[in-house]
Amino acid sequence: MENTKKESTQSFMNNVTVILISQILVKILGAAYRMVITNIDGFGDAGNGIYNVGFQIYTLLLAISSVGIPNAISKMTSERIALNDYKGAHKIFKTALLLFSVIGAVSSMILFFGAEFFANAIHYPRSVYVMQALAPSLLFVCVSSVIRGYFTGMKNMKATSYSQVLEQIFKCTLTIVFVYATSLLISDTNADKTPLMAAWANFATSAATIISMLYLIYFYYKRKSGLEEKIKNSDGETLSISKRRLIIGILMISIPISLGSVITAINRVVDTATISRGIEIAFGSLIPAHGATEAIINPTQYQLTLEIERLSGLLSKSDILYNMPLAVNFAFATVLVPYVASALKIKDYTEAASKINYSLLVSILIILPCAIGLIVLAEPIYKIIYFNAPSGFELLQLVSVSLIFAALAQTMTGSLQGIGKVFVPAISLLFGCAAKIILNILLIRIPSVNIYGAAISSIACQFISCTICFIVLAKNCRLRITPLKYIVKPLICGGLMGIAAIAVYKAIMFVIQDGFVQNLTATIISIAVAVIVYFLSVFRLRILSADEVKQLPAGNKIYRGLIKIGLYSAE
Repeated sequence: MENTKKESTQSFMNNVTVILISQILVKILGAAYRMVITNIDGFGDAGNGIYNVGFQIYTLLLAISSVGIPNAISKMTSERIALNDYKGAHKIFKTALLLFSVIGAVSSMILFFGAEFFANAIHYPRSVYVMQALAPSLLFVCVSSVIRGYFTGMKNMKATSYSQVLEQIFKCTLTIVFVYATSLLISDTNADKTPLMAAWANFATSAATIISMLYLIYFYYKRKSGLEEKIKNSDGETLSISKRRLIIGILMISIPISLGSVITAINRVVDTATISRGIEIAFGSLIPAHGATEAIINPTQYQLTLEIERLSGLLSKSDILYNMPLAVNFAFATVLVPYVASALKIKDYTEAASKINYSLLVSILIILPCAIGLIVLAEPIYKIIYFNAPSGFELLQLVSVSLIFAALAQTMTGSLQGIGKVFVPAISLLFGCAAKIILNILLIRIPSVNIYGAAISSIACQFISCTICFIVLAKNCRLRITPLKYIVKPLICGGLMGIAAIAVYKAIMFVIQDGFVQNLTATIISIAVAVIVYFLSVFRLRILSADEVKQLPAGNKIYRGLIKIGLYSAE
C-alpha cells in the first residue's frame, strides 16, 4: 500500500512537471511576441488596447463554449478509469466530442457575425476586425479541449502540454510575421494601421489553434490501437446510460466548472466597459495626451477613444507578466482534478487531502517570490521588454499584489472541483467580481486615479475569491495549514529575496551608466541573486520537510544536494 502511495505521489509530481514546463514555455513565448509587436512602429499601447479588448470578448465566448471541457471530461474519465471502465470513458469522450463541436461552431458564428455589436457595446468600435479574426478558433479550441480532457483523465498530460507548446510556437511566429508585414505594407505615415495590425495579430491565434487541433487528432489516432485494447479488456462496471442522459451529465459537470471562467470573462468585459466609461468621465474635458501634466482642452470623441485605448493598453501590458506565474501554478490546478476525483471515487480521503495540502504549500512557495520580484523590479523589467513603450510599470506593481490571492484561488479551484464542490469557485468569483465592478465605478472616474483604479479593484476581487474558496475547502477537507509554515516563513524568505534583488540592482546601476544593456545586465544579475537567496532561505528555514523535498521533481537529487551543503541532515 505504501509503495502504491509513493508511486501515486511520484506520478502526480511528474504530471505536474510536464504541465509546468509546457506552461512556462507557453508564457515565455506569449510574452516574447507581445513584447515584439508592442515595439513595432504603429502598434504600441493603443494596439495592445485594441488587441486585448477583442480578446476579452473572444475569451467570454470561449469560457461559455469550452473552458470547462478539459476538467469536466478529465473528472468523468478518471472516475470511470478508477473503476477500470475504459469503455465508459471512451463513450464519454465520443459524446463530448460531438456535443462541443456543435457548440464551438455556433460560438464561432456568433462572434463573427456579432463582432460589430460587441465592439459598439463596450465602446471600442475599432475592435470589430480583431473579433472576426478570432472567431474561427472557437470551434478548434472546443475540439482540442475534449481531446486534452480525455487524456488528462487518464493521467497523460502530454496531449495538453505538447499541443499547447506547439500552438504557442506557431502563434508567436505568425503574430510577429503578420503584424510586421502589415506595418511594412501600409507605408502611409498618416494611415491609421493600428486596428488592422491588431486584427492580423489575432488572426495568428486562429491559425495556431487549427495546427494544435490537427496535432491532437494525430496524437489520438497514434494511440487508438492501445486504447481499443484497453477498452476490449475492461473488466469494470460499464457505464450503461443513453447518449442523451450522458450529454446532460457532461453539461451538468462542465457548466458549473465553466461558470468560474464565464464569470471571470464577463467581469473582464464589464471591467473594460467600466474602464472606458470611467475614463470618459474622468477626462471628458481634460485628456492627458502624453502624461499627467499635458492635456488637450475640449477633446474630440476620436481623441477620447485614443486615450481609452492607450490606458487600456497600459493595463494589458501588466497582464502579460501577471499571467506568467499563474500559468506555472496552473499545473497544480490541472493535475489535482483527476487525482483528487479518482481518490475520492475509491474513498481514499487521506490521499486526496495529502495532494491538496502539498499543492497549496508549493503554490505559495512558487507564487510569492514571483509577486515580490515583479513588485520590486517592475520598472527595470518594463525598460527591457517594452523599450519603446516603458510607461505603466506602476500598474504591474499593483496587480502583482493580487497575484498571490489569484494563484491560491486557482489551486483551490482544482481541489474544489476534484471533491465535487464545482459551484464554489464560481460563487466566490461572483462576489469578487461584484466588488471589483463597484470599485471600478468609484475609482476610475477620479482623474488622479484613472486606470490604476482597475488594478486596485483587482486586489479586492482576488482576495475575496481566495478567502471564500479557502473557507469552503477547509470545511470539506482535512487541511493542515499552519501559519508558521504556510505564511510566516514564506513571507520572511520572500522579504529577504526582495531586499536582495532591489539592493543588488540599485548597487549595480549606481556604479555603471544608465542604458538598455546596462539595465538588462543589472536586472539579470539581481534576479539571479534573488533566486539564490530565496532558495537558500526556504531550505534553511525548513519550510519543506525531507519527505516533501523528495516529492519535488528530481526531489531525491535535490535532497542529497541539500545534505551536502549542510541545509538538511541525512535520515
